[in-house]
Parts: sequence; structure tokens; C-alpha cells
Amino acid sequence: MKKLAVLLLLLTPVFICAQDAKPAVNDPAERNKMLYSLGFLLGDNLKKQLVLDNEDDYKAVSQGMRDSLLNKASQTDVEAYKPQIIQKYQDDAQLISERRESEQKEYLTNFQKEKGVKVLDNGAMMKLSKPGHGKSPKADGSVTVHYTGTLIDGTKFDSSRDRGQTFTTRLTDVVPCWTKALQQMKPGARAKVVCPADTAYGNRPVGPIPPNSVLVFDIEVTEVK
Repeated sequence: MKKLAVLLLLLTPVFICAQDAKPAVNDPAERNKMLYSLGFLLGDNLKKQLVLDNEDDYKAVSQGMRDSLLNKASQTDVEAYKPQIIQKYQDDAQLISERRESEQKEYLTNFQKEKGVKVLDNGAMMKLSKPGHGKSPKADGSVTVHYTGTLIDGTKFDSSRDRGQTFTTRLTDVVPCWTKALQQMKPGARAKVVCPADTAYGNRPVGPIPPNSVLVFDIEVTEVK
């Protein structure tokens, strides 16, 4: 039962429901698009958990899902393969984690080599695209900013710009990366700020942000208080 519980947990996709989600529609064409999108999200979730090496791998997984959804008899003894399935998830999780760590190290190394990049004393990095004018905030000061946050692959996880509303905060209330970077910025300044995981959320998953994630922010300071 324990192994089965682990398997079910690993197979459960995580969906983040938007507060402004629209109700379902009765139009068959729109329903098909919705269901296709659901399938795409399920596939995307599975892809993040498994290493599938070739087209035959994808076909085998797809056929198994199709037979299950259509209530067809399994072509294998599923119970007999559960230990191997669990082992694959564990092995693939380790491999995906190692690949991700390598990609993040490479991203940090390459960004540090870019002209104009400043490495802060906590390891965060920033590159100003606009200098701004006036006074920079103190460590216990407040700022108003516009920002967009992404993972290193460009996946957006938050944006005040998308909300159409600036964000005001004390520097003591944000991640260490922001606290240090914002002290280097003046009103009107804009910068790309790269936060190693230990200057952001560390090994804690936060919403769509996986644990141990390097975060990339496009920050523009609109006001220093």
C-alpha cells in the first residue's frame, strides 16, 4: 500500500487555479479545445517528472493512458510492474534534479561573464539597463517597483506589470536578493537581477517555483520612500 500511495502521489499533477477562471462553456468546439489543453497540461506535468528518451517511449505511455481512459483491458500485468514504475520515478527525479542543477550553474556562470554585471556580497547578481536618479533606499527603507519574475528557462511565475499595478514593499520584507539589489538602485532605475537559490527561496517550493530555483527578475524602481 505504501508503494501504491507513493505512485499515486507522483502521478498527481499540480494545477494552479486562477481566481478569475472562466466557467465551462457548452460549445463543443470550445470543449474540445479545453480538453486538449487539459491533456497538454497533463503531458507537460508528466514530462517534468519522467525521462522519456525516444518516440517509442512516448508511444508506449500514450497507449497506456489511452487504454485506461477508454476502459480497455491492460496489455500488461500492471501490478507486477508497479515496483519498476516507482523505481523509474525515483531514478528520473534524481536525474532531472542533477540536470537542472547543472543548467542553473551554467546560467549563473554565463550571466556573471556579461558586461556590466555586478556581483553583490550575498552572491546575487544584477545588471542595470537604466541608472535612475536620486537616492537609493536604505536597508530598512521602502520602495515601489514594477517587476517580472521568471525561472531561467523564461517561465514566468509573477509580474506586477501583468497585473497593471506597482508593488510597494519594505526591503526587510523581501528575499535577500531583492534587499541587496534594491539598495543599488535609484528611482527610474531598471535592472536584471539574478538570484541564486540561497538568496531567494532556498529549498522551499513556492507556488509554481520549484525548490532550489535560480530566479530572474526584471525590476524597475518607480519610487523610493
